[in-house]
Amino acid sequence: MAAEIHSRPQSSRPVLLNKIEGHQDAVNAAVLIPKEDGVITVGEDRTIRVWLKRDSGQYWPSIYHTVSSPCSSVSYHHDSRRIFIGQDNGAIVEFLISEDFNKMNHVKTYPAHQGRVCGLLFSLESEWVVSCSHDKSLSWMCTQTGAMLGRHTLNAWASCLQFDHETRHAFVGDYSGQITLLKLDRQTYSTITTLKGHEGSIGALWWDPVQRLLFSGAADHSIIMWDIGGRKGRTLLLQGHHDKVQAVRYLQLTRQLVSCSADGAITVWNMDTRREEAPQWLDSDSCQRCEQPFFWNLKQMWDTKTLGLRQHHCRKCGQAVCGKCSSKRSSFPLMGFEFQVRMCDSCHSSIKDEDRTALATFHEGKHNISFMDMDPSRGLMTTCGSDRVVKIWDMTQVVGCSIATGFSPR
Repeated sequence: MAAEIHSRPQSSRPVLLNKIEGHQDAVNAAVLIPKEDGVITVGEDRTIRVWLKRDSGQYWPSIYHTVSSPCSSVSYHHDSRRIFIGQDNGAIVEFLISEDFNKMNHVKTYPAHQGRVCGLLFSLESEWVVSCSHDKSLSWMCTQTGAMLGRHTLNAWASCLQFDHETRHAFVGDYSGQITLLKLDRQTYSTITTLKGHEGSIGALWWDPVQRLLFSGAADHSIIMWDIGGRKGRTLLLQGHHDKVQAVRYLQLTRQLVSCSADGAITVWNMDTRREEAPQWLDSDSCQRCEQPFFWNLKQMWDTKTLGLRQHHCRKCGQAVCGKCSSKRSSFPLMGFEFQVRMCDSCHSSIKDEDRTALATFHEGKHNISFMDMDPSRGLMTTCGSDRVVKIWDMTQVVGCSIATGFSPR
C-alpha cells in the first residue's frame, strides 16, 4: 500500500517504544531489520547481537556472538542476510544470518585496514565492501575473492563514509572537517574534489541518490547540505544543535532531515520549503557599517586617533561589523539559524515576525546518541551511544509517514 502523508502538529514528538540494555560497553551501531521486529547491535564489548521482539513486548538476543576486537561499524544487507562488521583492529568480518535470525555463520575476514574501521558499506551491485579507517585510508575489496581492489590515502583520520552504488562515487568525511569525493573503479580511482565548509571533524554523512544531495554533520554543531548533482557545492548551512552532530538521515518521501547530536538532541528539519544560503563572511579592516577600524588596523587607528574594535560578522549579510553595529540577535530559520545569532542592526530591522517561524522541531532523546538508523516505511528509529542503551522510537507523528499494512503491530 502506498504511504500516507499526515499533518505534523507542533506538539507531536517521538514516542519511546522500547529500551534495549545488556551491552557492557558503548554501542556503536544499532540497525533495524527491515520487515522484522528486530535490531542488530555491535559494540565496544566485542559482541554482535541480533535482538528479536518476543510476545512479552521485550527484545531478547537470538544471536550473541563475540569477536576478537571491539566492533566499530556495521553494514547489513537484508535481502541476502549478509552482515559486515568493522573492527577496531582494522579487520572486516562477514557473516551470513539464517532465515529465522537464530544463527550466524562466518563467511570471510577481510584485512582491510591497519586501524579502527569507522565507516563501512556493502554494495551488492559491485560485490564490493567499501570502508574507511583511522589509518587515514579508504579501501574497497571484492567480496567474491576477498582481494583488495584499491586504496586511497587521506590527510587525516577518516570518520564516516557514504557510497553511491550506481555511479561508484565515495564520500569520506575526516577529522580535519573535510569531505573527499572519489570515483572508484575496479582497480583504479580518481579524486573528484574536496568539500570544505565545516570547522570541526565530520561526524556523519548521508547521501540522497535521487536528488544527488549530500548532508554532513560535524563537531561544529552544524549541518551542511551539498548539491553534488548540480555541482553547486554548499547550498545550505543548518544550525540547530548545541553539541556535535553525529547522525543525519534525509527522508525523501516527506522532504525532512533528521539529525541527532551527542547531547541527545533529535532535530527534524523541514526541507520542503524555500530556504536561503547563509552568506560567506566578508573580510575588512574596518567596520562595514560605521567604518571604525578593527584593532589590527594600526594605520587607521593612528590617523583617526581611535582605539581599534573587535571584529564580528552579521550572519544574515556576512558583513564585518563591530559590536556596536551588531548589538541585536535574532533567529532566521529561512537561512538555517533556528537559534538566535548575531546580526547587524540593518538586517535585524529587516526581519519580519513571520520570518522567525521555526522550520525545525526539537526533541530530547535523553541519552548520548552516536548512531541513528531509521526505517521510514514504518516510522521507526533507533538511537544508541556511549551509555550502552539502545532506544527504539515511533517517529510517525514527527515525520508524518506511515504504512497502513504489512507489519506487525507495535
